[in-house]
Amino acid sequence: MKVILRSDISGLGKRGDIVEVAEGHGRNFLLPRGMAIKASDGALSQAAAMRRRRDLRDAADRESAQTVATVLVSKTIEVVAKAGPEGRLYGSIHAADVAAAVSAQAGVELDRKKISVPDHIKTVGEYSVGAHPHPDVEFSFTINVVAQ
Repeated sequence: MKVILRSDISGLGKRGDIVEVAEGHGRNFLLPRGMAIKASDGALSQAAAMRRRRDLRDAADRESAQTVATVLVSKTIEVVAKAGPEGRLYGSIHAADVAAAVSAQAGVELDRKKISVPDHIKTVGEYSVGAHPHPDVEFSFTINVVAQ
């Protein structure tokens, strides 16, 4: 059965893609949930419009991710945390802490789910943190953990 996807489905395709699925999967799962529509002649032109909108939105998202990358690569973000006299933190630094510091200091919104913090940061010092705000854009920036 040929269907046109109305939303992104992992392992199957993106919105506007025309895919071949099993009859039962299409009839019992995708169509009733509104995740896909049957591929007819009129629906094919609708799928082309979906793909064009998706491509335009993807290009804009990629461009904004590139600007975030250029802003953050050149900066060192300072994360303040409570620490003992030896420099060990009372907790650890997580992606949410880094996202809050980036928002406050760089004025850039970065989703915490798009930040990869190395293991657990439990001491003061400089660390390299990775970010992937878009599937095509991946970069790393420096954070400096300081005691409060």
